[in-house]
Amino acid sequence: MNKFRYQNFQVLERTPTSPAALEHCLNDLLYNSTTCRAKVDMVNPTTGEYRIVLQGTLDYWEEPRPTTTQ
Repeated sequence: MNKFRYQNFQVLERTPTSPAALEHCLNDLLYNSTTCRAKVDMVNPTTGEYRIVLQGTLDYWEEPRPTTTQ
């Protein structure tokens, strides 16, 4: 299992993405979390649309390095 890094959050928001790619990224995120929970925010039974909110704490957190200008 890969370490989930700060930069990987951008991958989660890329659209469109395949379900398999999203599953891989979410698996890395959940596997590397010490706590996590999911909340079903919305489900539309007519259209099948849904929204799920994930919240958690990463076991390993790599702060982004500040960029330096020269």
